[in-house]
Amino acid sequence: MNTKPIPGSQLVFNSEGAIYHLNLFPEMLADNVILVGDPGRVAMVSANFDTIEYKRQNRELVTHTGTYKGKRITALSTGMGTDNIDIVVNELDAVANIDFQTRTPKKEHRTLNLVRLGTCGALQPEIGVEDSYVASRYAIGLDGLAYFYKEHTEVIDKPMTDAFIRDMHYPTDLPKPYAVECSKELFDRLAVGYHHGITATSPGFYGPQGRSLRMELTYPKINPDIEKFQFNGWKVCNFEMESSALFSLGKMLGHNCLTICVAVANRVSETFATDYHPYVEKLIKTTLERL
Repeated sequence: MNTKPIPGSQLVFNSEGAIYHLNLFPEMLADNVILVGDPGRVAMVSANFDTIEYKRQNRELVTHTGTYKGKRITALSTGMGTDNIDIVVNELDAVANIDFQTRTPKKEHRTLNLVRLGTCGALQPEIGVEDSYVASRYAIGLDGLAYFYKEHTEVIDKPMTDAFIRDMHYPTDLPKPYAVECSKELFDRLAVGYHHGITATSPGFYGPQGRSLRMELTYPKINPDIEKFQFNGWKVCNFEMESSALFSLGKMLGHNCLTICVAVANRVSETFATDYHPYVEKLIKTTLERL
């Protein structure tokens, strides 16, 4: 890990002196962070707060920090995709663990709890839509993001990664997959009563998740092949677009990460939820209580 002053082109601040994309100062960040994709869901989370200390926004990145039953919590929207997660996790860590004045890492490491609450498409027939929740014990990334960081060798589950590539006959002209585990401590606290399994994280909504509109797919069997994959009793329960980046970057930087999603579609039965918002609200309230 770097210990030298970080150049201005790499650790970027805005005109206020806040971290560039998130528009945050260190005092604005709580140790417990609820991540949502949709900026509109930040207000759904903070509506449960007893007090709100800060409201910040830059582009789709909205942050509300306040207290819930005496515990300080930050709600933050990430937007969609692993590329946005790369920005969010790196900048959250910078806010927590880099001295903005000296541009050097702080001596005392601050650990964040990063809990993503989102929506997903189920990949197993027993997972219904709407009032069904999937907690990701592992994420398998089809995005390749983790490999851009040298520390990936310390966090990737190599046996699961190798098995996935081998058993799926994964095309070598696509980004190399990687598997990573969530925080066991957060999983034990927050995932009670939900479906548990592996989450497949794709770098897109259409082709990478087996959807074809006007273009042919390189890997048209990706969904049925993923549905059949198992490793040490774990099956791939769902598709989404963020968790592999969250788990891998979070682990590399020393943070606890977990994803829990509402299943809004089932790709096996081809069903889709008409109104899943009450179930998202239920997930938010339950998570706040368990945190």
